Amino acid sequence: MPPAMETLADWLAHCEQLHAKNIDLGLDRVRAVADRLALRFDCPVITVAGTNGKGSTCAMLESILRHAGYRTGVYGSPHLVHFEERLRLRGESVDAAALLPHFAAVEEARGSTSLTYFEFTTLALLRCMAATGVEVAILEVGLGGRLDAVNIVDADCSVITSIDLDHMDFLGPDRESIGYEKAGILRAGRPAIVSDPMPPDSVIAHAQAIGADLWRFGHDFNVAGDKQQWGWSGRGRRYSGLAYPALRGANQLINAAGVLAALEALRPVLPITAQAVRTGLAMVELPGRFQIVPGEPTLVLDVAHNGHAVAALAENLDAMGFYPTTHAVFGVMADKDLGPIFARIGPLIDRWYFTDLPTPRAAPAADLLARWQAQNTRKDASGTACASPMQALQAAIDQADPTDRIVVFGSFFTVGGVLVNGTPRLQARHLLRDA
Repeated sequence: MPPAMETLADWLAHCEQLHAKNIDLGLDRVRAVADRLALRFDCPVITVAGTNGKGSTCAMLESILRHAGYRTGVYGSPHLVHFEERLRLRGESVDAAALLPHFAAVEEARGSTSLTYFEFTTLALLRCMAATGVEVAILEVGLGGRLDAVNIVDADCSVITSIDLDHMDFLGPDRESIGYEKAGILRAGRPAIVSDPMPPDSVIAHAQAIGADLWRFGHDFNVAGDKQQWGWSGRGRRYSGLAYPALRGANQLINAAGVLAALEALRPVLPITAQAVRTGLAMVELPGRFQIVPGEPTLVLDVAHNGHAVAALAENLDAMGFYPTTHAVFGVMADKDLGPIFARIGPLIDRWYFTDLPTPRAAPAADLLARWQAQNTRKDASGTACASPMQALQAAIDQADPTDRIVVFGSFFTVGGVLVNGTPRLQARHLLRDA
């Protein structure tokens, strides 16, 4: 046992020192330690993988199941502000003190086995969830699926959300190879919900090859709707007159459709009422997913950090109506493909505030500014580099009129960086002057 591990911060610092690589995909090491811990769940497990929409899907599952009366546990990553956000029990972030014995147990069980920060913390959080006696476990995959630490747990139902190009250094160069990695969470004979309307062939082929019970969007379940309400139909159930999910954005309907398919597939072990579906979707919350914070100027927070997610963000911004000027705070990891991001959202952004982030994996703000300038064709757009997300947000506030909007997007570090003191409520300086 390492000396003086008295706080969660002590343990997290210890976990950061253990392994040569930040990401080291593979299940052998983590499975060996899980076996020594006798890690297992005595309740239904839903595992969620995908490029975008994982967090929203988990939040909707959690909200509906909680409104149906179940004790829920949700594991997800990364966190926005506090590490404890990675484990929600009955809708609340886990208490740091409750995690300490589980970190100690993982340390003892691993012996000389080297674990990455992600593997070590995942084991500790899963052990804590299992020990708490949850009635349903919802597990969000960190990266990929097949070789992600979460995949040591055999899911009773797997959900694959939208698949697009991201983390290509680890997952492969195209949607087919990335789809194959995501499909690694599927299990023979168990429901496999694919909510991507146009999934890679590799996902379907793998599901069929292992004999999973495949549920496809547009085949086994579907949605229809108008401006006021929407409906869902599955293999044996229908819901009509549903309010749109409280999470905003057109893409959330596809996520919600996959959620309802998963819940229909699990109906024999997790029965829910139509009222729980209605209330759960209407009440779901998830910070940083097209989160609109009222104020002057309006603030929009979104963890979109790849081309596909940024395209959805741009569509959602378009639908918000007219703002004289749109300011953007943006910071992202160095491995992101910036071309599609700038091409899609560039026309909507008048002033950029690029930010450094507190991790060596991030692209420096000066590099982002240079990359933006190299492709920018708008004479009326401007960009500047800032040292931190909070500094970038303040620079935007200083430039903004009350009727403008400020969009903070990119990495979890970017959005989390402006949430460190809680959700900012903006009051433009022009208003304060007249007060």
